[in-house]
Amino acid sequence: QMQLVESGGGLVQAGGSLRLSCAASGRTFSSYTMAWFRQAPGKEREFVAAISRSGGNTYYADSVKGRFTMSRDNAKNTVYLQMNSLKPEDTAAYYCAAKGTWSTVVRSAEYDYWGQGIQVTVSS
Repeated sequence: QMQLVESGGGLVQAGGSLRLSCAASGRTFSSYTMAWFRQAPGKEREFVAAISRSGGNTYYADSVKGRFTMSRDNAKNTVYLQMNSLKPEDTAAYYCAAKGTWSTVVRSAEYDYWGQGIQVTVSS
């Protein structure tokens, strides 16, 4: 089992920034592709960003490209999501997830482990 714990969420004004962290334990962190998903009330969970095991590859949803940056520190077993130029439509619960391969990273059903989620609220 792998445990994932998100932190860093909160309330921010439109145009502001937040950095989410996800700390992993229980498995070899560097063996996993990591991703962030989000889910707003009444909507389906959607892909936000993914990063490969080494950190050499990243992939972003069009809605966040150029504003969000995902990174990882394998020595600290942690991934990050730097969110800049936040918009009210970014308001959602954000989830960290892990899977073994770098393929079909946008599909939530492919992921083996999930965090509990953390709320991000962007006010207008």
